[in-house]
This record gives sequence, structure tokens and C-alpha cells, in this order.
Amino acid sequence: MPLSGRPRTRAAILAVVVASTLAACGVTRGDDSRDLLMIIPNSPGGGYDLTGRAAVAVMDAEEITGGDITVDNVVGAGGAVAMTSLIGRAGDEHTLMTVGLGVVGSTYSFGSEFGVTDATPIAQLMSEPEGILVPADSPFEDLDDLVKAWKTDPGEIAIGGGSSPGGPDHLFPMQLAATVGIDANDVNYVVYDGGGPLTSALLGKKIEVGFSGLAEFEGSIRSGDLRVLGVSGEERYPSGQLAEVPTLTEQGVDLVFLNWRGVLAPPDISEARTEALIAYFEEMHASPGWKEEVEKNGWTDDFRTGDDFGTFLTEQDTRVADTLDELGLL
Repeated sequence: MPLSGRPRTRAAILAVVVASTLAACGVTRGDDSRDLLMIIPNSPGGGYDLTGRAAVAVMDAEEITGGDITVDNVVGAGGAVAMTSLIGRAGDEHTLMTVGLGVVGSTYSFGSEFGVTDATPIAQLMSEPEGILVPADSPFEDLDDLVKAWKTDPGEIAIGGGSSPGGPDHLFPMQLAATVGIDANDVNYVVYDGGGPLTSALLGKKIEVGFSGLAEFEGSIRSGDLRVLGVSGEERYPSGQLAEVPTLTEQGVDLVFLNWRGVLAPPDISEARTEALIAYFEEMHASPGWKEEVEKNGWTDDFRTGDDFGTFLTEQDTRVADTLDELGLL
């Protein structure tokens, strides 16, 4: 059943129409097919795309599913369009979707009728810290510089993130603001649809600061176009250039914040099929290839499946709803 408290707005109705059209154009798979479709709820190159394609590549290399896996980027409304498409495929036992905190937020901020708890939970794959990004020539040399300027006039500093209100790139700066003594309602937050547009906004000086996971910005950081003022994990990145970036706690800010991503299936699939899909990801998680992906991308190996993941999704859904309510955004 749809979650209560989700007003069906014009944006949600548009999402339903667009997603239904996308679903109708999909490939039909018979019950005996071993082929799968993995829906990615944002643009190529974004965090969901990176995670979803990494999982697909490992499963393909290990021949885990015994069939082909097609990847389809369904873009729109911060992931709410993809969520609606997934729910519209109720009973389809050959479709999966990458999901995360950003999609949870988008289902609220775009007034979607459906949320992540309406789907079938398969597996949480990982978690990762967020980073604070600035252009190379930013006047903010470190986190203390940013905090001092931000506290002086919060509304004058435009910050951006690659997720809708309620997503990780929104929740992180709101929690950071509250931690350093800034009213979160005074934060000037600008939404961008993923890492690519956020990078362009930073380099084009449309915003002063960006908040996001760092894996998709690795090229711009390596080239020196972007700098990282701090990371939100309990510890620094274990290796590479990002290992030089201090955590927030190292810089005197008592905050740890982690984003996460996982995989859902449509509602109304059989228990046997749910267990089979979970088994695919358990085998993937145990493989050397997945361990390499986790290490390469600086992810934390947070893995849980089935009902445990479902309980976690309910907690995350409540977390987002409560935060948006406190900010007057519901």
C-alpha cells in the first residue's frame, strides 16, 4: 500500500505518466528467462550509476545470474520517476533498481504516491561518506574558513548538492549547519540532478560549495579543478589522494554522516524469487571483484538483505520524513 502522508502533486502525476511510458517500452521477459533489467534512478556517471553498474559488472564477470543484465538510466524528479516505474512493474520478477537515501528524499520532495517501503527489499550494498567540495580558487582554504563565513551570513553562501531535499546531499549540509550553530532554514541550498551538473555549477561559479559523495568527482579532484575541505566519515579514506583529506571530527566538528545504496525489486514478487535475487547479491558480495570495487571507490562494506534491509528502509524513510517536517518542507 502507498505510504500515508504522501500528497499526490502535479509532479507526481507527471512522474506516473512518464514512468508508465518507459515501462511500456521495456523488454518483455518470460517467467523462465534468466535475463534481468537494472534500473538506475539518475544520469550516467552519478553515484547510483556507479554503484549499479559496478554490481552488474561483477555479476556478469562471475556469471552469477546465468543471463544478461540490461542497465537502463531512468532520469527524472531525483529518482521519483524511476521509483514509480519500479512500482508499476508489480509482479515483474526480472527487474531490479538501485536505490539510496536520495531516492527516499525525492519521493517526498516530489510528492510521489510511492516510497521505497512499497517495493521488495533485496540488499543494501554499501555506505560512503560525503565530502565538501569547492573550486580550486575558492577563498575557503579549510573547513574552519567555510564555517566562519557561513555563520556570518548563511543565505549569502550558495551551496549545492546532487540530490533533492531529503536526500544525502541535502541532509548532510543541514545537519552540518545545525552542528555548527546555523539554523538549517537559513541555508541556501540549490538542487542539481547528480554529480555532473553539480560539478558544472561549482566550476561555473554558480555556487560556492558542493556536498556529495566523492567517487564521481575523482577526476576533477585529481586534476586539481576541485578541492575537498573535509569528509564526513568516522575515518579518512584509506588510500589515494583522498586519504590526505581530514574528517569533520578531526577539524573540530562533531558530526559523522554516511550515505548508502542498495537494490530493490518490484512489489508482489514471489518469496522464492525474492530469495533467489538475494542469493545473487550474496554471491556477488562474497566475490573478490566486489571487494575490489568497494576498496577502489572508498565505500564501506555495509551489506544486509531481505527483512533486515526492509527494516533499515523503514527507519530511513522515517528519518527523512521527520527531517523534512522539521524544516517545514512537508
